[in-house]
Amino acid sequence: MCGILAVLGCGEVSQAKRSRIIELSRRLRHRGPDWSGLHCYQDCYLAHQRLAIVDPTSGDQPLYNEDKTVVVTVNGEIYNHKQLREKLKSHQFRTGSDCEVIAHLYEEYGEDFVDMLDGMFSFVLLDTRDKSYIAARDAIGITPLYMGWGLDGSVWFASEMKALSDDCERFISFPPGHLYSSKNGGLRRWYNPPWYSEDIPCTPYEPLVLREAFEKAVLKRLMTDVPFGVLLSGGLDSSLVAAVASRHLAESEAACQWGSQLHTFCIGLKGSPDLKAAREVADYIGTHHHEFHFTVQEGIDALEEVIYHIETYDVTTVRASTPMFLMSRKIKSLGVKMVISGEGSDEIFGGYLYFHKAPNKEEFHQETCRKIKALHLYDCLRANKSTSAWGVEARVPFLDKEFINVAMSIDPEWKMIRPDLGRIEKWVLRNAFDDEQNPYLPKHILYRQKEQFSDGVGYSWIDGLKEHANQQVTDAMLLHASFVYPENTPTTKEAYYYRTIFERYFPKNAARSTVPGGPSVACSTAKAVEWDAAWSKNPDPSGRAALGVHAAAYEETVEAKNTTAMNGPPWYGVENAATIS
Repeated sequence: MCGILAVLGCGEVSQAKRSRIIELSRRLRHRGPDWSGLHCYQDCYLAHQRLAIVDPTSGDQPLYNEDKTVVVTVNGEIYNHKQLREKLKSHQFRTGSDCEVIAHLYEEYGEDFVDMLDGMFSFVLLDTRDKSYIAARDAIGITPLYMGWGLDGSVWFASEMKALSDDCERFISFPPGHLYSSKNGGLRRWYNPPWYSEDIPCTPYEPLVLREAFEKAVLKRLMTDVPFGVLLSGGLDSSLVAAVASRHLAESEAACQWGSQLHTFCIGLKGSPDLKAAREVADYIGTHHHEFHFTVQEGIDALEEVIYHIETYDVTTVRASTPMFLMSRKIKSLGVKMVISGEGSDEIFGGYLYFHKAPNKEEFHQETCRKIKALHLYDCLRANKSTSAWGVEARVPFLDKEFINVAMSIDPEWKMIRPDLGRIEKWVLRNAFDDEQNPYLPKHILYRQKEQFSDGVGYSWIDGLKEHANQQVTDAMLLHASFVYPENTPTTKEAYYYRTIFERYFPKNAARSTVPGGPSVACSTAKAVEWDAAWSKNPDPSGRAALGVHAAAYEETVEAKNTTAMNGPPWYGVENAATIS
């Protein structure tokens, strides 16, 4: 991942302004530690912090067309850049960068080329011939982008809020699948897939079609000129990513440079469910597996830095980002710059445990649509910013445009959780890879119950976070929370604690408005909380809040809670002094 910053129409051309842009761009250097670039044209500035993944030697940014009248700064990867170059035979390319096609596509097709891009991206393009500009973000919002407005009439774009929050009067999270055009003066949605309307699809379920679409999505993401690996939690989604990548790695170009044995990475508290399952999957598919441990105290110590990087106070995002943040640091220390991850599957297939209570296929499908549309505020944000904090790029094959179209066209009756028919959550995906002749995974891993990442790293992680928050936030503080934080008022001490950290770094109203709110159970939307009356009394985003569904649900751990109350939290003590290994 790279970091981009663009300031357009600021009305000032001076060394002081240039120095300020460089200073703000430097706040994004963790995203792109390999090189810095800045292009100035009158009162327009395009800055870039590069993480070199494709063409490390000549792909520095900003990038240009032949005569440098079109300038573009890009964060992302364009997987079909070679096919697009074939359509641009009359153009001369300066680099081997996958992102250079954007400048030439604009020359050839004007502003209506974005849907031709297959990848993850955020970019700002300046046409110096008429001083117009466009900005766009990928279909789902895998890469982050913010848009802001200065008092001097300037328009700002940045990969992270921290690069523009001090200098903009107002700013927003740039909506996924949208394009901003200075000529038209507004945002418009360029991404218009059939599922977006939330109409109920009726295509029959074909397991092999789904399997082949996913395998293609994984293969695309093996495009790299640097060392890479797969994040493997031992759950269904990451295990399938690893199994497919391992099976097809030898036939990819990446194998010529980095060998045909895949590297996999996992983190957890010692003895956690994920560590055990990940090790078993790694042994089964034959990867070079790296297992990292952390303690609850180490996670707590990292919270302030985590919240600064992920730029949110959403409880479940903070919980899951912390181990991912710690793991990314260890991964980078091994010389790895790109990882493939399993985000997006639960939203597409209704994999969260609360989907067990979906009353019918219509509500099931509409909830999956709502979840996909909100991914940029939750899992995409977490996966991108937790890894980018250490200069590591995360790619997510489940959010491939073509794969989403295939998966979301399936009649949702097939996705419904039907114990009477032996169908657990994400059955359509599990069944698609249930190959008796050439198994992808061990059967019990293929049918392992959904475990949210913040739970799977070890149940005492969330319990420890709650205990720590209880020590930091008094009853009186929570009682008066609505007066201190009238917008998105925290309702638990844990939420209050994260909010106080966030507000120290990002005190403006615009910043807190970029974070979603509302009740949630096991990562549900507010609408889905209505599916079960009991959930409104237990609004916690952990999967264990899905009472009566999760095998280790909160209501079944009363005895453990009583033990904790008498003896202190189980993580306190000798383990507290351990280090990440």
